[in-house]
Amino acid sequence: MSSAVLPALAPSRRAWVTDLPLLLVAAVWGASYLAAKGITTTHTVIAVLVLRFAIVLPALAVAGWRGLRALSGAQWRGAGLLGLVLSGIFLLETYGVVHTSATNAGLIISLTMIFTPLAEAAVTRVRPPASFLAAAGLSVAGVVLLTQGGGFTSPSTGDLLMLLAALARTVHVLAMVRIKAVQGADSLSLTTVQLASAVAVFAVLAAVPGTGAAPWTVAAGFGAGEWAGLLFLSVFCTLFAFFVLLCTSASRVRSALSLGERCEHQAGAARGRSTL
Repeated sequence: MSSAVLPALAPSRRAWVTDLPLLLVAAVWGASYLAAKGITTTHTVIAVLVLRFAIVLPALAVAGWRGLRALSGAQWRGAGLLGLVLSGIFLLETYGVVHTSATNAGLIISLTMIFTPLAEAAVTRVRPPASFLAAAGLSVAGVVLLTQGGGFTSPSTGDLLMLLAALARTVHVLAMVRIKAVQGADSLSLTTVQLASAVAVFAVLAAVPGTGAAPWTVAAGFGAGEWAGLLFLSVFCTLFAFFVLLCTSASRVRSALSLGERCEHQAGAARGRSTL
């Protein structure tokens, strides 16, 4: 191999080292609905959400302590508002996956990739290209057909909740871009505040009578398999994924988000095939 080829290979190898963690993030996100469905029931949704994020929140707070202290009041309020939206997303997604198949959950949430550009176009009043609209129409039709495995039926409650979660994700993305107070702030600190706000919402809901089992009761009843699923969601799908995205360029992050959503419905589809 000539010396002229070696410099050309070096950037490719560096790109591979950078992209490999992103592929791992996409893979764990793709399996997240399967893990959530395996450890969650209708009566334990809120408790599982409290446990999932309370486990990783201290690590995020320690890692971003300096940044947290540097946030202004407006940045705290902006991140807190985003956290409220985030709590709604996780509630919709988790209740949704409990009430539908992992296949449908992954397929429907992938519509975020369609909704977000359309919502951005509506806000900016810029008409999307005809090619995108055609592709979006085909994608929506494909999701409808793939979620109707047993013939055309009315969508289940879980399907509708997942659709609302996809719309809520779109709102979250648009809000992050347009809330001026959070622009330029430290990403780690903003994410920590968002998750803390979400955990606060879950904790308040857990204290309301009739919302399901208490988090400590659910934790005490978990066996080794449930704890493994919970730690997978906490450590890999939340903590590991966040730090990888934090250290990665924006263009590669967008690729991971897209790939992650494709992996979600592919993993769901695999689970659906295995249970037929």
